[in-house]
Amino acid sequence: MRLTSLTDFSLRLLMHVAQHSDRLCTIAEVAQAQQISQTHLMKVTHQLALQGWLITVRGKGGGIRLAHRPEDIHIGAVVRSIEPSMALVECFLDDSSSCLLAGNCRLTNILDGALKAFLMHLDQYTLADLLPGLPKLQVPTPLEPTIIHRAKKEESQD
Repeated sequence: MRLTSLTDFSLRLLMHVAQHSDRLCTIAEVAQAQQISQTHLMKVTHQLALQGWLITVRGKGGGIRLAHRPEDIHIGAVVRSIEPSMALVECFLDDSSSCLLAGNCRLTNILDGALKAFLMHLDQYTLADLLPGLPKLQVPTPLEPTIIHRAKKEESQD
């Protein structure tokens, strides 16, 4: 699964604003600090405000701030609200799949489970967990690495 730059920029914007919760932040300030264009950040800010993650204040002295405490903003919820499509494969799309196996494919359930596990993992963390100055997160590691065995080519007998 690959998240879009919209989600990346959204999380970076939220982290920056959370680090400066004592004041309003400006888009120009965040753009410079995060090395993201102001045009992109204006779109991101608009989306985050529409989704209820940010409060925007217009006018001179205006800016942006979090709509909730960092510990109340779950990363999985942000990703779900911002990511335009969580379809890992075409058959996840509503009725527009041209896959010949649609409806009879077992891979769909496996991939759906993987997506749910990914989002459930993100749900364990809040914006507060991403802020500097906190102890390093203890992220669980997989039980066993995945090993891929490739079929050996048959050796030709001359």
